[in-house]
Amino acid sequence: MSILRLHPGSDKLKFVEQVMTINPTLSEWLNLIFRWVHVFAGIMWVGTTYYFTWLDARLSEEEKAVANTGMPAQIWMVHSGGFYVVEKRKVPDLVSRTLHWFRWEAGTTWLSGLALLIVMYYIGGGAMIDPDVKDAVVACYQQLLGGRLNAFFDLSLHYYWFVIALGCVTFIGGWLVYDLMMLSRLRKNEKAFAVIAYMLLVGITYGLTRVLSGRAAYVHVGAMMGTIMAANVWMRILPAQKKMIAAINEGRKPDDALSAQAKLRSKQNTFMAVPVVFIMISNHFPGVTYGERYNWAILAVLILVGWVAAKFIRRA
Repeated sequence: MSILRLHPGSDKLKFVEQVMTINPTLSEWLNLIFRWVHVFAGIMWVGTTYYFTWLDARLSEEEKAVANTGMPAQIWMVHSGGFYVVEKRKVPDLVSRTLHWFRWEAGTTWLSGLALLIVMYYIGGGAMIDPDVKDAVVACYQQLLGGRLNAFFDLSLHYYWFVIALGCVTFIGGWLVYDLMMLSRLRKNEKAFAVIAYMLLVGITYGLTRVLSGRAAYVHVGAMMGTIMAANVWMRILPAQKKMIAAINEGRKPDDALSAQAKLRSKQNTFMAVPVVFIMISNHFPGVTYGERYNWAILAVLILVGWVAAKFIRRA
């Protein structure tokens, strides 16, 4: 939206872009509260994700070790003054059992992250827009798509709303593309999937750094991966688990494909988590990350480093 204002020292009315605003003190408190919730919920989510990844790997080793003994695979652990035994069952007896779900960590992390993104970047728009980047984009737009289109939609007057819309499209589009890839045959070739996903990530990173400020571009790449992770949990993993539970309660054998689907998406969440956490802390190091001229290339390399690190962490 644009409004007419009389500029100081001028007798002419000029269109000026109008943006959302908020009381600075309120903004500071919301920033603090949402960030606190977001970080703590993220710790719980990533912690449980990696814990179950480790647990599943160890139980798989135990299953091979007791394959011909008829004994169930078990893991013994010691923590906080107690001993714990964990056993994996593919077809458990769920009658009169309390089943503990791990889902709200993901939902709370995503919702608090979205709230933080709105308060920090979308309200006011100062952190979203780099004036030099905006001028370059507007000049390119006017040169390539000027004339009648520019008269219909003057990008210089609507750039604030344009970048917000772009951010929303990044989240939704990122999830849709990822999910379509996962529903295709490509998911059966993990190496090819990883290469294509990485190339798309690099392309998105480069594109965002050419439209948003460096810091906003980094955050939106991280938010896109966080959205994919949360959507994996709520839209694919949990529904698959509910179908498996329904099958057991009805006396049917659970579909192994549902289990494999949930496991693969959970595995990919562990790989995305490492670069997402890096992006969260990169705000404190602008000189070597988003503030650099080749900020997109730096993030591209560090995403790759994060994936390699995740591979070793998963084996620890």
